[in-house]
Amino acid sequence: MTLVQKKIITIKNRRDFLLTAKDMRSGQPGFLLQARNRLDEGKTIRVGYTCSKKIGNSVLRNRAKRRLRELARMELAANGNPGWDYVLVGRPKATIARKFALLVEDFSRAIKKIHR
Repeated sequence: MTLVQKKIITIKNRRDFLLTAKDMRSGQPGFLLQARNRLDEGKTIRVGYTCSKKIGNSVLRNRAKRRLRELARMELAANGNPGWDYVLVGRPKATIARKFALLVEDFSRAIKKIHR
């Protein structure tokens, strides 16, 4: 039996971010996870990242997005559902300062809450 690799694509359209923001969400100490089922029988998982200026200057926003990207890379392949869109929204101070292991725990809690 072969292991099927789930394809993860980055969301780039504003419309997709807005549609995802209107659907399910799970607030965690390190970030906010927004999700929606595209209902398109797709085999891909799409993920987007957003960090506002409340996080800080561009250096801090980019650091926060790098942490969120790594989190999604590690966890969505195992826990994400194909045909879904996910958006990770950074939180001021918490996304950068929180230990990465705690962010991973936050993500597993958030994904379980979304897919209940």
